[in-house]
Amino acid sequence: MAELSLDPSKTALLVMDVQNDQVGRVREAGQLGNLLENVRRAIDAARRAGMPVIYVVARFRKGHPEAHPRNPFQMWNKQMNRLVEGTPEAEIHEAVAPLPDDIVVTKRRVNAFFNTDLSTVLGAKGVDTLVLTGIATSGVVLSTVRYAADADYGLVVLEDCCADQDAEVHSVLMRKVFPRQATVATLQDFLAALGA
Repeated sequence: MAELSLDPSKTALLVMDVQNDQVGRVREAGQLGNLLENVRRAIDAARRAGMPVIYVVARFRKGHPEAHPRNPFQMWNKQMNRLVEGTPEAEIHEAVAPLPDDIVVTKRRVNAFFNTDLSTVLGAKGVDTLVLTGIATSGVVLSTVRYAADADYGLVVLEDCCADQDAEVHSVLMRKVFPRQATVATLQDFLAALGA
């Protein structure tokens, strides 16, 4: 990979679905590793560089009225009563918690953009490039890469700041799928690009 180059004034770091529920599932699968520490370091470096840090979370109303019967994943969320607003499971993990004035975008589907105000926030900040972190690689990261690429954002996926319950799926996406639409980089590449 060529040296990563980023303009902090036109780039945003997205911290997606790093919530207690998802962290617990990845930890139980033995795939958490240094994810929380790595994401924390990415957040700190972005803040020092003046780069916006935007959190994206999956949260649902009590009873999951957003779950459509034709959407198996949403019906599973409803059946499991997952990620209900106001519950500890739906909160952002304390290791990467936002500051009081940080923007937190709530989504009701997998994709960070679908029916959210994320594109409005990014446009208002003049952002044209996104650095993606989060859980799960096969969920929010994949869905967001696909949408953001179609919307002509520049994309960087930080491989060691993403995790999935399935290590093989994570690896295939990072090696064979994401490079078609994004630069796959490491935390160290990101830190170097910011002079951190």
